[in-house]
Amino acid sequence: MSDWLDEIKWDADGLVPAIAQDADSGRVLMFAWMNRESLRLSAEEGRAVYWSRSRGKLWRKGEASGHVQKIKEMRLDCDADVVLLSIEQVGGIACHTGRESCFYRRFKDGHWVAVDAVLKNPDEIYS
Repeated sequence: MSDWLDEIKWDADGLVPAIAQDADSGRVLMFAWMNRESLRLSAEEGRAVYWSRSRGKLWRKGEASGHVQKIKEMRLDCDADVVLLSIEQVGGIACHTGRESCFYRRFKDGHWVAVDAVLKNPDEIYS
């Protein structure tokens, strides 16, 4: 029997892109990377666990902020090289800037404009 993780097309660094999407609204909240261990742990624990390239270690979303992502469903795209997590975002904040989504800037008239409000000051989140 084949390991479900073997079906994924990992990149040269052993990573796969992961998109976190709000299960209720459908809004894309963030993008991150996963390795075999983080994806396996996500499936086992029912919460998003990512691979932090900058820190070189596993990152359980919400471990510092409390803004855990509870996984409702995991999907794999047709090319088996992108994972989509349908999640419940605890606290309603996915971004380290204190916003609902990391995709809070809209391109308008040749500039990136912040269009989503900060829901909580990051200094209060990461104290």
